[in-house]
Amino acid sequence: MEYEISTNPGESRKPLGQIVSGGELSRIMLAIKAILADKDQIDTLIFDEIDTGISGRTAQKVSEKMAVIGQHRQVLCITHLPQIAAMADTHFEIEKHVEGTETITQIHPLEGEESVRELARLLGGAQITPAVLGNAREMKELAQQQKNTRLK
Repeated sequence: MEYEISTNPGESRKPLGQIVSGGELSRIMLAIKAILADKDQIDTLIFDEIDTGISGRTAQKVSEKMAVIGQHRQVLCITHLPQIAAMADTHFEIEKHVEGTETITQIHPLEGEESVRELARLLGGAQITPAVLGNAREMKELAQQQKNTRLK
């Protein structure tokens, strides 16, 4: 079986495997899972690098679709985008560091202000100013409002 897709209006359909990037493939899978979320038997969906090549409004739409799926299934997502991380019900930080000759990976749950600070880090990089913190806090609040109203 081969899936064909047209990624832009006016373009002919082409084999999916020949024209989409890894990030696009993840987003196509997300779209399919959003449609099937309440019909299939898969309990947990894992998305890694679903944010490749997207930003802004597209990232927001991806986060909204994952939140819809999350109403029926467990969704695990590794992301570098604050728009997606802000929508999480549970937020974790994955940290890697080297000890001797080993790379150690640690996972820390983030709650409240810790989550806001991590969103600020994603937004502002090395310099986390009061304005960036305010933006992160607002992003988290807007995501919660979105989940409480539009996504129900």
